[in-house]
Amino acid sequence: MPDQPRPLPGQPNLRYLKLEARRRLAAHEFSTLHDAQLAIAREHGQPSWTALKQLIESRLDELGRSALTQLRWMISRFGAADTPGWAVPADGELCEHLTGDLLDGYLGQDVTSKAVTALTGRAARWREGLMIIQDDPLHARARAGGWLLEADAEPEPPHRLTGLRMTPVGSQVTDARVAAPPTSSSGAVPVAAAGTAATAFGELGLAGLVLAGGAPSGAGWTMARGWADLERAEPLRPDHRFPAYGITRLITATAMLRLIADERVGIDDPANDHLRTVRLADDSVTVRELLSHAGGVNAPAPAPANLYASTVPVPSLISLGPVLPCSGPRGTVRGKAPGDYAALWQLIADVTGSDYAAAVARLVLGPLGMTGSSFPAGWPHEDPDAVTGYELEPDGTFVPDLDDLTAILLAAGLWTTAADLVRFGTGWSSLLPAGLASEALRPQAGHIGLGWRLNLADGIAWEAGDGPGGSASLIVRLSDNHAAAALTNRKVPILGLNRKVCQQGS
Repeated sequence: MPDQPRPLPGQPNLRYLKLEARRRLAAHEFSTLHDAQLAIAREHGQPSWTALKQLIESRLDELGRSALTQLRWMISRFGAADTPGWAVPADGELCEHLTGDLLDGYLGQDVTSKAVTALTGRAARWREGLMIIQDDPLHARARAGGWLLEADAEPEPPHRLTGLRMTPVGSQVTDARVAAPPTSSSGAVPVAAAGTAATAFGELGLAGLVLAGGAPSGAGWTMARGWADLERAEPLRPDHRFPAYGITRLITATAMLRLIADERVGIDDPANDHLRTVRLADDSVTVRELLSHAGGVNAPAPAPANLYASTVPVPSLISLGPVLPCSGPRGTVRGKAPGDYAALWQLIADVTGSDYAAAVARLVLGPLGMTGSSFPAGWPHEDPDAVTGYELEPDGTFVPDLDDLTAILLAAGLWTTAADLVRFGTGWSSLLPAGLASEALRPQAGHIGLGWRLNLADGIAWEAGDGPGGSASLIVRLSDNHAAAALTNRKVPILGLNRKVCQQGS
């Protein structure tokens, strides 16, 4: 890999860098731990390990608890919305606390009215009290008034919110069909994980939940709780298939890395050197930038306005025209906008001479034995192993949410089992040279590696996603390559649940 300075991520952590130094020492890149630490310090533009430590401590002091601070502002500002004399916040006031992407994408174009509609009806309940679940500098999770709140803040002042999720949880569920959920399992399920599943099922308000864990040695476990289909009273099994949504990006990234390992593509090549069906408007955008969500490629239609459809369109971007615009910021992670990975999708197809799904099956799914994984062209209603997706109605009952799936196959089109996700989590690096696998787990842009999202505080690599009728999470511990997966057939944040399972051990 080229020797180039790497910026610290938005939320740096010395513990992660210590683990990285030990991994690189174990990989025989260096003869002593001191040499490994010194190399890492210099890679981040610091003359010594002590200087790097001081820089990280200074950065964390500057960050404070930005996400929780902004979340508390939201509750304070909107919590009195149902009281006399409350004043509607102006667009300018909201812009001081929320980024433009969040305002446009989450609250909508008509900022003030959409914000008031989305927040005032809920914020009065939040006055009942805020229970903090997680309080990191740039991420906070809390419960209040029957809602799960998740907030993400930008790393630079004024630390506005870049993400805000509000999800009704278990206390609002009235559906008697989920009152006594069945359970089944395979392998030796840790006692702590079973308890966590039971608690989370009720707290999050789920119809079905599958958890799994495993190590590179192959020893693993899977447990299912709840229902694959409530109307048919079909119990959930460990081998049921779910939409994996955003985790698909990891599959795409790994397929691309395999082409890089085979020297069919250079990681720092301009993407246009290999694209044939379409081209990028900016000839300088590299494959590395696309992998780290930092290429600035605009999201293709139908995203983001209509990301979901009843069937997946023909897997080609040619219908968008010969040139994909690149007006987004370079070198900056832009949430989960699929533009960069749309370009990777087409690049994989162009380099391999086959469609995306076939190429990925050959490069990733097949070698890892992921026999329960595929890319269906629509919600697989006829598949007896596919779950039914649900959403929670205002009256607390579950109704099927099964008409749509992602219209962009590469971004979120994978259907898989929890066991297959664990196989991928523990085995993806075995498909690559050690140096390239290590590079994939180093921050490239913000907190993103080559595909993987990195939580330096916890020493994990992860990805998660959700959409109509489903949510998925995959976490890999960087210290021992242990993987934990969580799947549910309701759109609800489950990353926190999966983090807890991962922390509880194998």
